[in-house]
Amino acid sequence: MVNHEVAIYYAWDRASEVEAPLGVIENRFPSLFETRRILFPHYEELADPETFDQGIAGFLDQILKKNFADFVALAAEVTGRQVAQIERGDAVSGPHKLDDLDLEKVDTLIIISFDSMRSRQHADAAEVAAARSFLDKPGNLMFVCPHHDIGDVDDAASVDWTGIQTAEFLHHGDRTIPPQQRFGGFARSLLAGLGTPIENRFGLHPAMLPDGTPAPIAAEHQIDRLGLLSGVETFNLHPHLPHLERLGEAIDKMNVLARQPIDPKAPSHSFTREGRFAFDALLQSKRGVFRGDLLVGDATLWSSTAGGLESLRRLWTNVVSRGAN
Repeated sequence: MVNHEVAIYYAWDRASEVEAPLGVIENRFPSLFETRRILFPHYEELADPETFDQGIAGFLDQILKKNFADFVALAAEVTGRQVAQIERGDAVSGPHKLDDLDLEKVDTLIIISFDSMRSRQHADAAEVAAARSFLDKPGNLMFVCPHHDIGDVDDAASVDWTGIQTAEFLHHGDRTIPPQQRFGGFARSLLAGLGTPIENRFGLHPAMLPDGTPAPIAAEHQIDRLGLLSGVETFNLHPHLPHLERLGEAIDKMNVLARQPIDPKAPSHSFTREGRFAFDALLQSKRGVFRGDLLVGDATLWSSTAGGLESLRRLWTNVVSRGAN
């Protein structure tokens, strides 16, 4: 066994997410009912409304959070310790800001920034200070993990919105996703506060091999000082994954540790029209930026539901057993 203490912080405000109006299709999670309807016959074991909330809360509890159950179980098995799971805003005890957590007892912190930008989750100065203090301790590892940002038209003329969003929708091909679904405001604000501004751009469709497995990542093993990608050949096939764009200071402070290829057969996307064939999928702070280590990857790196599980389990094991022996 190794002695790492692992915590997962879900950076959403539960009330804001589950109370999103169902009459507006953009910038919210689907309800459990909608998911069942679109993906029938999948999830019909969750069809009983007397047992399972058919709204957005049901989707969060019965599908989204359960996607992370395999990682939680593996981490507990490897470390011999339970993984703490905390929601920023939960249904019982109110807000849990990052600086409210007892981070002295944790050395591996995974921040799942699956918060809708509509909910305006933002890391304040005290939370940034808590994260910086955590990263000031050698051996500590923080993974900040937003998800996709689909349908961003902030800088486009309104006449172009539908065309932009249609192209992105056709590229990823997931009919459960609305024209605009933007996640990761908490991650963006925290990373900017740490002096490493990074934006999760788009929802890009990853490439697969002829046998239906994920195409291999391009890993920079020579700068992987913790060995996190040792034996890790692929990530997953979640249909809409972000390009993690380094901005400003982050260009000099963060390395690209892995790139993931884009499906060349997917319909055209503005990112691929620029001649890009892969997206930056995993970033790592350069040596000396922090005394600990900061990594940035997609939230689905910790999910067991989009393929590549054997390789992902190797990644998980490397993370929670790093430094052993």
